[in-house]
Amino acid sequence: MSTAQQPIALPVTAVTCLEDRAHVERSVVLDLEAGVQRLRLGPVSALAVDRTLHAELTAGHHAAVLDVRIVRSWTPRAPLPPAEDDSALRHRLHDLEEEQLSLGRRRDRLKARLDLLGRLAADVLREIGEGAGSGETEQHRWARELDRVDEERDTYSEQLRAADARLADIAVGLGEAERAMQLAEEEPAELVGHVELTVETAAAGPVGLRLSHLTPCALWRPAYRAVLDGDSLTLETDAMVWQRTGEDWSDVRLTLSTARSALATDPPRLGEDRLTLKDRSAAERRTVDVELREEDIADLGPAPVLGLPGVDDGGEARVLRSPAPVSVPGDGRAHRVPLSAFTTAARSEYACSPELSPLVTQVVRFDNRSGHALLAGPVDLVRGSGFSGRGTLDFTAPGAPAELAFGSCDDYRVVRQSEESRDSTGITQRTVVTRTVRLHLSRFSAPGEHDERVVVLRERIPVSEVSAVEIRLHKNSCSPAPDTVDTEGIARWDIPLPPGGRRTVTLAYELSASAKVTGL
Repeated sequence: MSTAQQPIALPVTAVTCLEDRAHVERSVVLDLEAGVQRLRLGPVSALAVDRTLHAELTAGHHAAVLDVRIVRSWTPRAPLPPAEDDSALRHRLHDLEEEQLSLGRRRDRLKARLDLLGRLAADVLREIGEGAGSGETEQHRWARELDRVDEERDTYSEQLRAADARLADIAVGLGEAERAMQLAEEEPAELVGHVELTVETAAAGPVGLRLSHLTPCALWRPAYRAVLDGDSLTLETDAMVWQRTGEDWSDVRLTLSTARSALATDPPRLGEDRLTLKDRSAAERRTVDVELREEDIADLGPAPVLGLPGVDDGGEARVLRSPAPVSVPGDGRAHRVPLSAFTTAARSEYACSPELSPLVTQVVRFDNRSGHALLAGPVDLVRGSGFSGRGTLDFTAPGAPAELAFGSCDDYRVVRQSEESRDSTGITQRTVVTRTVRLHLSRFSAPGEHDERVVVLRERIPVSEVSAVEIRLHKNSCSPAPDTVDTEGIARWDIPLPPGGRRTVTLAYELSASAKVTGL
């Protein structure tokens, strides 16, 4: 079996980001030799889940994967030059290391020069011996050459001594700085993972490899940007992606899914619901106890699950894809990835529910033309004057209507007044409660406005669930009469207001209860 020690790069090519994890896919072309080989691929994220590791050969001649596993090791972090925001201790350590390296090179040059001068002095002495033996007498030249060599040797020896002394001082300073760094700013070793792949092939040649696994520390959430321009609305769908998997995703095919792979799928437990009958007492037969309570109007859709953070996908796993390759650094910060955008006609409505709020809100309704479901998420609202706030978009199926509230309008004012009177008839002793609600609506227009706007007012009328209590609307006392009253008791008026206009809306209704009713 041949074993390759040099790791083979294994880049990330595709990522499927789930709600709280990511499915990473890597691809590479291997140049295999005939026989059985053990290859070292990577580095890869040390957070990769071992039991989800899957490798397959995608192209090339006949080959088989015998074994694949992730091997992790602690590796010291590579030294990096200090940044501007690093501590003075780290800068001091870096300066000492640079000076030590420079002095070490200078010491080597001085030793080489002294060695050369030593050989030169030996050559001069040999020349003197040979010349004296042959009768030559050049005493002045020989003395001059020896003095020059000795002078240079003394100079460079002094420089070498100074360099050695400085190197000794630097070694002491480095030791002190390193001990201080270990106590104050020691960086632990980095856990690095590699993939060990054992393959068998009958003939040498290139083979494609695709490897995939799950990794934690990655998630995404939908985000939107709505731009209102007159009667048209542009909705941009983005994805906010966070990941700290230990490696960057560079130019990958990004897929976003709402599947909850770790969510348990146990069936709900069925509990007993016992119903018993008993006779009413004489006091219960004589009276009917009622109470006024608040009820939320229920809508169709999935029931919210408390305590489960995630994406509202309508109860069905949704998959969205980025139209172009994207890069997401592994810094743990939010990165915005564009997914789609569409422009459609929008219908604006100025709505107000004075019982809840005295503000008039611009509500925009439109149809989902994105081609995919719009998941619940925050929306950045932009209209004529620029950024106007942030709203929330509910889950919207493809082609279904949706609505967004673009905030309140400051040129409207609504004042609500409520009156109540109670009376009882003489013969039947029925209790009659009459309520009158007056809504005063005003519009303060800026100079140059001439268009008439319609404000939709909504007021609530109680709805009875027992026959002993009757609720009747006094249409003759209403001014004007409501345009519609739905089954939930919501009365609606469409009030046109010109610039600077004022209107008063009156709603009157009565609650009539028999003498047996108590609690009103």
